[in-house]
Amino acid sequence: MRLPLRASIWKRRTLIVSLRVARLVRTGLGRVFPALRYLAKSLHRRWRRSLQFRTVLTTLLLSVTSFAVVGAYLSNQIANNLFQERLTQAESETRYNVKQVQDTFDGAQVTDQSSVITLVYDTLTAVEGRGDIIQRRYVFEAMPEQTKPRNRWVESRASDQLTVSVIPPELRKAVQQSGKDQYWASTVIPVGTEDRPGIAVGNKVTFNGTVYELYLIYDLNTAQQTLDEIQSVLWAGGAVLVLIIGAIAWYVTRNVVSPVSHAALVSEKLAAGQLQERMVVKGEDEVARLGASFNHMAASLQEQITQLATLSQMQQRFVSDVSHELRTPLTTVRMAAEVLYDARHDFDPINKRSAELLYNQVERFQSLLSDLLEISRFDAGVAVLDAEPEDILQVIAHVIEGAAPVAAEYGCEITLRAPAGGIVVEMDARRIDRILRNLILNAVEHGEGKPVNISVAANRTAVGIAVRDHGIGMTPAEAARVFDRFWRADPARARTTGGSGLGLSIAMEDTKLHNGWLQAWGKKGSGANFRLTIPLRQGEEIERSPVQLEPGEITLPGGPDGKNMLVLERGPAPVPPAPDPAPEAADSVPPRQDEHAEEPALGSGDVTSPPRSAASAARKDSP
Repeated sequence: MRLPLRASIWKRRTLIVSLRVARLVRTGLGRVFPALRYLAKSLHRRWRRSLQFRTVLTTLLLSVTSFAVVGAYLSNQIANNLFQERLTQAESETRYNVKQVQDTFDGAQVTDQSSVITLVYDTLTAVEGRGDIIQRRYVFEAMPEQTKPRNRWVESRASDQLTVSVIPPELRKAVQQSGKDQYWASTVIPVGTEDRPGIAVGNKVTFNGTVYELYLIYDLNTAQQTLDEIQSVLWAGGAVLVLIIGAIAWYVTRNVVSPVSHAALVSEKLAAGQLQERMVVKGEDEVARLGASFNHMAASLQEQITQLATLSQMQQRFVSDVSHELRTPLTTVRMAAEVLYDARHDFDPINKRSAELLYNQVERFQSLLSDLLEISRFDAGVAVLDAEPEDILQVIAHVIEGAAPVAAEYGCEITLRAPAGGIVVEMDARRIDRILRNLILNAVEHGEGKPVNISVAANRTAVGIAVRDHGIGMTPAEAARVFDRFWRADPARARTTGGSGLGLSIAMEDTKLHNGWLQAWGKKGSGANFRLTIPLRQGEEIERSPVQLEPGEITLPGGPDGKNMLVLERGPAPVPPAPDPAPEAADSVPPRQDEHAEEPALGSGDVTSPPRSAASAARKDSP
């Protein structure tokens, strides 16, 4: 009973120890692999970022490869020469010793067994050359398949620790089938507790009518030791030489790369605005001339940048001062224009038309002045983002409600495709409202009465809003310039909804304040698509936009479940507040309505908005 119990205990202990060892191995591998990955990444980063490291490492690798090839060739040649020298010596000594053995056997006058054994032993011992060092060893073996004479008392003999098995079978076969030719082969001979390389040279000898195979074996251990020493010297010398070459390469590349690195550092500081930075110039060589040229270029750039910065500041200050100074007289003019506009029904037709034109142009002038003030704030760097968590779908619905009268005037419908529920975003709702208002009104004006599609989607880090129209479109070159200030694709085209030409520029600046993206795509005759992408939380980086920039087909009402659709259908033109004839679109704007109407709920169906004119609904920018 005790033996099975002990066996069970030892089995359990063995299992516990195995599990602990496996856990330790797994833990060690879990720490080693990350360290190796970190080392590999560090080397790769160093390889990409350092010209000196790349040059020195490449030089070392090429040097090691060259020395390895040359060392292998030299080692092989030395080994062949040593072997050939030892083989020639072995063949010569073997011929001499075999002749001596055969002459001794031929002249022997022995007839009894003990005399024969003594003669063979003494002869082979003499061949072995015993002394402090055994010069050669032997294997003496009678050839098989011979008729055994009565006086053949010696079958085989060999030196200590040797047997006929050390002779390669191919050599024995060649010796047995030959006449008096001599053959050799490489072999391994046991000496003490080690195996040494050797050469076995075989011949035939005859004694008392019996043919024997006589193999003399030469130890090549001395030649192998000589070769090992030569190889050690070669590899040690090669390693030292590689290190010396690496040090030379490091020193040379350092003298060449250091000025380049210094120039790169100075360039980065210049790009960061430190225009006073210059390179240190020493000597009169090519690098010194490069440094002098670089410093001259930097001085010239500093002078030009300073002039441009001064001019820019003067322009910004001028715009800001003029805008501020114009606000007071413009307010007075606007109040007078409103008084005249409200009393226009008492005027004759000519004065009535003049009051309407005055009111409309003052409205446009005030819009332009507001845009200039906003641009001056961006240029001065005083624009501040007032971000709070809000539902961006409510902001979009408010913008669509404000754009409804303009859409009705142009006879187009606005379609919103958004996820069910809300999307809470940390944003400045006022600025996002202004961005979307510019994008939607642009799409309505340039949509040629075709539908305007708004798509909203969100991912883990960002929310994307795409405003797609199907109107005149624009080329890639126009899409690249559409956010420039005062730029228009067709300067001769009349404005129908007013605007300052700064709307998209301000929208881009508002987007930058949110650390977002504002991008444009267009194709002539196929419309345009503007995509706004902002992070869900301020301070996060946008990985990718959840909506496409180059749009695909957009599903209209009746799409997949789980989506909300807001459709603003075509409607009649807004009715003017007075029975007078409607003014021309380019010059007349009815009185502004209250823009704080109740926001429509997101859901399937039609939304009815109070009629409003294009100019009073929102400011737009014409691409």
